[in-house]
Amino acid sequence: MLAEVDSTLNEAARIAPGLSGPEWILALRQTAARGRRGRRWANPGGNLAATLVLLPQGSPAESALRSFVAALALFDACVAVTGRSEGLALKWPNDVLLNGGKLAGILLESAGQGGGTAYLAIGIGVNLTDAPSENTVEPGALRPVSLLSETGAQVDPESFLLQLATSYARYEHQFVTYGFEPIRTAWLARAARLGEVITARTATTETVGTFETVDERGNLVLNTRSGRVSIPAADVFF
Repeated sequence: MLAEVDSTLNEAARIAPGLSGPEWILALRQTAARGRRGRRWANPGGNLAATLVLLPQGSPAESALRSFVAALALFDACVAVTGRSEGLALKWPNDVLLNGGKLAGILLESAGQGGGTAYLAIGIGVNLTDAPSENTVEPGALRPVSLLSETGAQVDPESFLLQLATSYARYEHQFVTYGFEPIRTAWLARAARLGEVITARTATTETVGTFETVDERGNLVLNTRSGRVSIPAADVFF
């Protein structure tokens, strides 16, 4: 556990070359936290800021599927500390929702080695006690919520990480042993807005369609007026 660090993802890159196995990094304070596409990640004190560093086998594409592994682990950790699953849902590609608001986010970063992955860092932020104000998120994004405000559960970062690490180890074993299909099935059972019309936006495109599934490569599949569309990366809006 670190009292302060620029970013747990940055720390992961620094320590990865010396690791021989998985390592969790927990920071009580981050001075340069970031989210997807380099966006600033607000991290008030008392919230979880952690990164899991892995030395995975397989291709970079296979490693990227661990965002779904992490999402399932987060879901279960939230259930474990609150005693309830009501209101929890998983939003493609990497968010955990609670009562319709954004509770947690996941960010993967990696470095290549030959045709494989030298290391994979899974950054996880959870609003345990405090949520950023709504004016800190982009227009149309979901409102930030905290576990405390929505459930009344008071959980410190260390206790939450213990539940998260336990859950992640279980799903990681399943992923390595049986592949992505059981993970995909479990993720879809917890998916937000499955079967409903959603919007997927990239820097240059916007696709509107019915959220049909997530395919074997982790792509979002929408049923649009022009047919089925598979989307590898995008921001999703409801």
